[in-house]
Amino acid sequence: MKADEVREHLKKFRVGIAGAGGLGSNCAMLLARAGVGTLVICDFDTVERSNLNRQFYFLHQCGMKKTEALKENLKMIDEDINVIARDIKLDRENIPEVFAGCDVIVEAFDRAEMKEMIIEAVQTDMSGVPLIVASGLAGWGRNDSIRSRKIDDNLYVCGDESQEVSEDNPPLAPRVVIVAAMQANFVVEILMNRKK
Repeated sequence: MKADEVREHLKKFRVGIAGAGGLGSNCAMLLARAGVGTLVICDFDTVERSNLNRQFYFLHQCGMKKTEALKENLKMIDEDINVIARDIKLDRENIPEVFAGCDVIVEAFDRAEMKEMIIEAVQTDMSGVPLIVASGLAGWGRNDSIRSRKIDDNLYVCGDESQEVSEDNPPLAPRVVIVAAMQANFVVEILMNRKK
């Protein structure tokens, strides 16, 4: 299949991204470049200078809501992409409504309890919708430890599943972007195997 045919196919789909930090912003950028037609992006944070070492934002965007800054950046990649930017804190109750109609959902949270919450919400209330989560992306090096795997029919995980973020093991762009790219690649793989 040629590149323009791939884009034509992917533009028919809607992908949800829960979080617009290092994983979410970079995954959204990659999906926009691949040609996904609609992205539903949820976050309630603002861009800070400390984010610029690993997130898809720019210095002049510091102080902006991440959802609006990311929408602006994605429109510079593809002016026709439909970006639904939701400045909202996701919780167990609102996830099904916020991501209704999404063909795939990408988890891009920082905290383990939020990751568990979205897995439970999607698997319980959105049966059949694939969810791609991340675990273990802190630090640097150890390329051979980063992997992706399918857990069940609708749950996928990317990362080394062990390296937690800490003061001495911060998230840095190389490993964060590798994991975000793996998440985006799973999305593309899932959608390319679908008819719409």
